Amino acid sequence: MDLLLWGVLPYVSIALLIAGTVWRARFDKFGWTTHSSQLHESRLLRIGSPLFHFGMLFVIVGHVVGLLVPKSWTDAVGLSDHAYHLMALSTGTIAGVAAAAGIGILVYRRFKVPAVRRATLRSDHLMYSFLLGAMILGLTATLLNSAGMTDGYNYRDGISVWFRSLFTFTPDYHLMAGAPLAFKIHILFGFTLFALIPYSRLVHMFSVPLKYLFRPYVVYRKRDPEQLANRPSKRGWERVS
Repeated sequence: MDLLLWGVLPYVSIALLIAGTVWRARFDKFGWTTHSSQLHESRLLRIGSPLFHFGMLFVIVGHVVGLLVPKSWTDAVGLSDHAYHLMALSTGTIAGVAAAAGIGILVYRRFKVPAVRRATLRSDHLMYSFLLGAMILGLTATLLNSAGMTDGYNYRDGISVWFRSLFTFTPDYHLMAGAPLAFKIHILFGFTLFALIPYSRLVHMFSVPLKYLFRPYVVYRKRDPEQLANRPSKRGWERVS
């Protein structure tokens, strides 16, 4: 079971992510959208969307640092385990609570506003369930670990090493045997969510409009009132209604 969950399932999830993304890019370009419902309701959206997106941004950064940066690197720069975990706990909790609150507001909005509820797809129910579940489980695992209810488990010596071993295609799945249950379920929810990305509205995360940062300026010119007054009037069929 450990081999199946921690040695095979991650690669299946990533394979579904890559294959689904390529398929949608080739055959479902017009469906590659957020299915925005801003026209139906904007008050709750203005609150929930920034909380969720900015919270998730810091959550992802925290996961990248926690999983990909080895313990030896932080030790080399003089950052103690206590200082590292204190920093990770404070920033991670704030980011996680913000993201969870944001997605909670968005879910409430989707079921409370009739027009938004009618625009909800079947895939949204599944996506929101795993997304919210992964966040709650992540916060639960973090709080249990910080409260000393996981027998002093250090994920940097177990989960992080296992996760990095996936990139070398030699998954050290035995390390996951000693991980607390809350961490295990959180990881399973996360990999399931990865597999669902191409088949839900979450696929829009791969369409970050970076080109807008480098596009030419749009120049607006103020028209001279005298030129407008002296300009010959258009004929009826040339006027724009």
